[in-house]
Formats: sequence, structure tokens, C-alpha cells
Amino acid sequence: MFRVTMLASGSKGNAALIKTEGYAFLVDIGIGPQVLKKRLFEAGSEPEGLDGVFITHEHMDHIKGIALFMKKYDVPVFASARTWRAILSREAEIDRRFCHVMDDEIRCGDVSVKSFPVLHDAADPRGYIFSLGASKCAYVTDTGFVSDAVRHAAEDAEILIIEANHDLEMLKNGIYPEDLKHRISGNRGHLSNAAAGWLLSQLKSLPKSVILAHLSQENNRPDLAFETVNSMLGIRGQEIRITVASQDFIVSDF
Repeated sequence: MFRVTMLASGSKGNAALIKTEGYAFLVDIGIGPQVLKKRLFEAGSEPEGLDGVFITHEHMDHIKGIALFMKKYDVPVFASARTWRAILSREAEIDRRFCHVMDDEIRCGDVSVKSFPVLHDAADPRGYIFSLGASKCAYVTDTGFVSDAVRHAAEDAEILIIEANHDLEMLKNGIYPEDLKHRISGNRGHLSNAAAGWLLSQLKSLPKSVILAHLSQENNRPDLAFETVNSMLGIRGQEIRITVASQDFIVSDF
């Protein structure tokens, strides 16, 4: 059984702790080392105890703390080859000894970690599936489109971390320039609340726990994200626990 703690989630920085019996993993290091260490401690962990870090893509809100982390801790960091090229082209201080190229799947003891492609304006953006026996945790953010790969990742997940970045009306009527609005709402942008709700409504088997992640502070509200997704599930929403991640404090699914 997996347990997830969102250490930070949003446009200012992202990091998620995914734990199971005997193992602890981090997805993204978009916050500085001091904040990361503090929030890991609040979640009952520490950087030295991590078994691996998995990077979704090279945007700064997902890798802000990566260079200092890799200087301080002997923890393997995984990303696709194209993502590493994009990171290393601008992060010259990274200790390359701990850079590991992520193929489609690796194993850490009994835990399988698979990556899958998502659509976003990055070199090679990825989501991740963590599996241990029959237990499955899927991480899907920074994608503008619910592809077959995303649906497959979400199906049969016990825990699903899914992006609910914006409310369409708030984005449409907000202060962002039109080109940025189009980027966010496009197929290589970010999922809306409605898109996250639609994905869940299409699943044959709902997760036990859903974490709505990467909310925009300008174009969304936690209560609106929750209400939109929950209303789209109707009576099926009673079957699952829906939690909304935060930029400013840790949020756990348990």
C-alpha cells in the first residue's frame, strides 16, 4: 500500500513523497533544499532516506532544487535522456554521477516504477506509475490532454495524483495575456478541473484516493477544483477520497 504526501504543488514549485513499506521516493524537486528537508521531516522522512527521485520534466518549478540536492545527497535521480539533456544544458553544477537515464521501467527492490509520455511543452515530459504487488500509485501532472497512456495509468490505481490546474472560466476571464491563456488551455498545456473530472468519470474502477495537484493560484481555487471534480462523478464520488494539494504546506492522502 502506498502513501503520498504532496510536499509542494503549483507553479512556484512541485515535489511529492511516495512511500510504501520499506521504500521512499520523490517525484520532482521544484523547491529548495531547506524547504524540502523541512517538509520531508513534517512528513516523517528525510532526504538521506530516499531510494530515488523521478523527474517529470525540465521546467524550473519541477527542478529548482535539483543541483543542490545532488551535491548534498547520494540519491539516484532518474529522468529520460532528453529531459537530462535539457536539464544539463542549463544546470552545469549538477553532479552527473547520480544522473540516471530512466527507461520505460526500473525496479527498486519489490517496487516497479514505470514512466509514460504526457503532452506538455517540454523536451520529453513524463508521468509515473509506482507498483507493489496489486497496489498502484499513478502520478499525472503537466499535461494538456488525457491521452490513452494517461487513461491507462489512471485505471486500477489505488492512489491517483492528477492535475487540476485551472477553472476554464477563471482562465478565460483572468488577467493572463491571450497567448498564455492559449498555452495553458492547449493540448500541450495543463489539465483543467473539468478535464480531471472527465478522466475520473471514464474510469471503470475509481481510485480509493485522488489528489488534485498543480492548481493555479491565479486561475483556480481549491474549493472550486474539488466541487467541479466531485460533481462530475455524481454518486460515484462517494466511493473515493478527494484531496487538494497545496503550494504552501504538505498535504497527505491518509
